[in-house]
Amino acid sequence: MTEQNWPGTFEQAILSHLDAAYNLARWLTRNEQDAQDVVQEAYLRAFRFFPGFRGGDVRAWLMKIVRNACYTWLNANRPLQDAAEFDENFFPTDSRAPNPEEVVLQNDSVALLRTALEKLPPNSREVLILRELEGMSYKEIADITGMPVGTVMSSLSRARGRLRQVLTTLMNGDPVQSSRRMAALNAALNA
Repeated sequence: MTEQNWPGTFEQAILSHLDAAYNLARWLTRNEQDAQDVVQEAYLRAFRFFPGFRGGDVRAWLMKIVRNACYTWLNANRPLQDAAEFDENFFPTDSRAPNPEEVVLQNDSVALLRTALEKLPPNSREVLILRELEGMSYKEIADITGMPVGTVMSSLSRARGRLRQVLTTLMNGDPVQSSRRMAALNAALNA
């Protein structure tokens, strides 16, 4: 690519992934402002090194930069803390109007899932977010995290198991509602 057209190419290639970059940063930093700062730093790094980008999956390249910027920021600013908080409603809305009981159960299920995700270690949360929320392939996740594809698959399996355990533990606090919550949670996840 020539020096004259690379800034335009950067905008076309990178800016369309801003939401995914912010989503990952938001989950890892547990704070909206911190996520914005990290994404800004990551985009500056990407802009600086874009002329050396040799092709391939630009989304995976960018997400790796965002991930590394997050962990650098976390190590500098929160060396003794794990990461993650997320308060956006990431489930699509149902096209039919739910009744009030369904609304309460759905909100409860979303809050339960959010709480469970926040209780996971950052590496488990990271692979779940990249795979389930961002829809990335195992290979893309491997490129981003630097793990072999087989390790990504086993990490994802362990993360799903941990999520299941945390959800079960959280739901056992209210045994009467747990079956209703699980049904509503399954409905929300499958929507």
